[in-house]
Amino acid sequence: MKIAFYCQHVLGMGHLMRTLEIVAALAGHERLLILGGPDAPVGLPGDVTLVRLPALSMDAAFSALSLDGEALEAARKTRAAMLLDALAAFAPDVFFVELYPFGRKAFEFELVPALTAIRAGACGPCRVVCGVRDILVGKKDQPAYEARVLDRLGRFFDAVCVHGDPALFPLSATFSRAADIPVPVAYTGYVAPAPQAAVDGGGVRRVFGVGQGRELLVASAGGGKVGYELLAATLAACRTRARLTALAVRVFTGPYCPDDAYLAIEDAAAGLPDARVARFTDNFADLLGSADVSVSLGGYNTVMALLAAGVRGLVYPFDQNREQRLRAGRLEDMGLLGLVGPEDLAPDRLADRIVAALDAPRPPRAAVNLDGARGTAALLTTPAV
Repeated sequence: MKIAFYCQHVLGMGHLMRTLEIVAALAGHERLLILGGPDAPVGLPGDVTLVRLPALSMDAAFSALSLDGEALEAARKTRAAMLLDALAAFAPDVFFVELYPFGRKAFEFELVPALTAIRAGACGPCRVVCGVRDILVGKKDQPAYEARVLDRLGRFFDAVCVHGDPALFPLSATFSRAADIPVPVAYTGYVAPAPQAAVDGGGVRRVFGVGQGRELLVASAGGGKVGYELLAATLAACRTRARLTALAVRVFTGPYCPDDAYLAIEDAAAGLPDARVARFTDNFADLLGSADVSVSLGGYNTVMALLAAGVRGLVYPFDQNREQRLRAGRLEDMGLLGLVGPEDLAPDRLADRIVAALDAPRPPRAAVNLDGARGTAALLTTPAV
């Protein structure tokens, strides 16, 4: 089967990493991956065809694209043409669109022409599926937003795939007209990152230079455009307690962390005996599985990695939207992680939270579906009835 993927990440890497997990789960099928966000240090299977559109991203407030004026207009024209050409040449059996129309309205300049062409038969018979996470961002005019989403779904799509588990969050919790969606809706499970290294936990620790018997803290900030304050607070907290000073601390700032913030984190880490800083690692899921505690932002992918690893985790939600706090709060109620707020970033207070997490038992196995990559792959490769 021939499956084309459209993924536009605009701030972090969550949508990209989720898409890559699904692409990997479809090994053996012809796959075209169309990416429109900033470059990221991630690998692709060798048999996946990649099309990179001129990169566009957004600021942390989701208020503006990274280009404006004539440069933006030129990028729009180029991207729209490239997307149409790529789909026409590949002629997919399935076109999988991450998030739109539940989000990415700013990219309708290329998506609507492409979807219109598919509906007109320009690419041959093709089923169009929307992939959307469990919790949606709230809108200023929610009724108008929901009406627009339903219109686009009815005009252009054949199914909606929810990357979640209704036992944790049904789509209706943040989309009041879920019952009015005019196409089939399937929950395929949360997409958790798969381990990359074929070594045991001790082997992973050796790869990252963690000494035998030393407790390991992993601190991370997703894509890195936001979250510097959490990493700085974690390193400061580790200097306030002898037990925390003795930790092996591995910090991942994210590939999009500004250079000045990255250098400041490196300087702060230099004050600890065994702290190392990197922007990114392909082995993040493996490292979490061997960690004693994690301190991180509360993005979808990181939280799912925490649940899959069964590690003690403290998460700090990005407050620009409600998604991360809603999910993390529910998981805290289930005893699966701890929620950190701005008031917890004071060094002594955060140190207390980290010590308490280290002394706590490992969280119970998550009673939610974490097999979302394979679940989505099964949905996409099952012919529509």
